[in-house]
Amino acid sequence: MTIRFLYPENINLKAPHVWLASWFGCGFLSPAPGTWGSLGGLICGWLLLWFGGLMLLFVSVLIVSIVGLWAADRFDRDVQTHDSKMIVIDEVAGQWIAMIPAYGSLPLYLLSFVLFRFFDILKPWPVSYFDRDVEGAAGVMGDDIVAGIMAAVCVMVLSYVF
Repeated sequence: MTIRFLYPENINLKAPHVWLASWFGCGFLSPAPGTWGSLGGLICGWLLLWFGGLMLLFVSVLIVSIVGLWAADRFDRDVQTHDSKMIVIDEVAGQWIAMIPAYGSLPLYLLSFVLFRFFDILKPWPVSYFDRDVEGAAGVMGDDIVAGIMAAVCVMVLSYVF
């Protein structure tokens, strides 16, 4: 497998919304930009937890979700698409949500990654509702936020059971 760096020719790589939407270039990695974005989110989320704990991660989820609405909207308008695969700030928000109940446990962080990717790729209801039926940046961000919530619930249940 060869990892490539791909981006649309008509995009301004100096624009801040491009780097935020692609999570500092993770979304330009191919194949599987969503997985690269989630991995970038996992690493950044772990650093946030390390330096500031759960409160910093929680506040960061809120900030990234709001900024993601703006960045995703601008990116999609620039490339004239809806939910470009290169937009991965939504994966970051979802991954961070999935990580919240894993606080302090490396195996649970990894489980949060696997479960988030599972829900994000398969898109069971209600993830599929946000993916298909919610327009614009709210749909771009919404499906991953819901996938993150579903993964977080699974992490909580599995950590309680085991």
